[in-house]
Amino acid sequence: MTDFNDKQIEILQAAETLFAEHGFDGTSVRDIAKIANVNIAMISYYFGSKEKLLEALIMYRISGLRLQMENLYREDLTPFEKIDRLIELYIKRINQNKGMYQIIHFEISSGKRIINCEAFNEMKKHNLDILKSIVAEGQDKGLFRRDINVVLLPTTIMGTYFHFQMNKPFFKDILNLKTEEDINHYVLTELTDHIKKTIKALLSYDK
Repeated sequence: MTDFNDKQIEILQAAETLFAEHGFDGTSVRDIAKIANVNIAMISYYFGSKEKLLEALIMYRISGLRLQMENLYREDLTPFEKIDRLIELYIKRINQNKGMYQIIHFEISSGKRIINCEAFNEMKKHNLDILKSIVAEGQDKGLFRRDINVVLLPTTIMGTYFHFQMNKPFFKDILNLKTEEDINHYVLTELTDHIKKTIKALLSYDK
């Protein structure tokens, strides 16, 4: 389910804030209900459990990416332009939804519980298929190398982004980034440009 009403969205946003600040285990349904200004019964009615609420939050945050990826693939752009746009789309969405990705990474890495990620994984596979199609288009036109490990391209994109975020105090110091606004601007410009160059270097033939 990815179509949520206004009240469900309020609950999801409240849960996201609290999960990111206090962790899944450190947040109670009562806490979420208080922030969302609803009663506990309403959360149970809409989502059933805290685990199901987390799964709904994941789907809520990533559902729009599928449509954007499909639209991008159909645009009249060169394969290189599509790759650039895809990277911009990835970084912009991840940066907007840092809290949700922080929650997912913690829950998966801690191994405390198994999140039912079937729908999440299906969506990631769909997005990967679109990326594979863009790369295949570039290969057919003689622009991209044939020996590309497409599965690892999103890992390279997101790994670079998350390394930057995990070492934010260091980068703030050496890059003289004073505010969160400075950091976001750097991410959406310099860091994104660096990732584009990295991915295009992986895709291109040796000159």
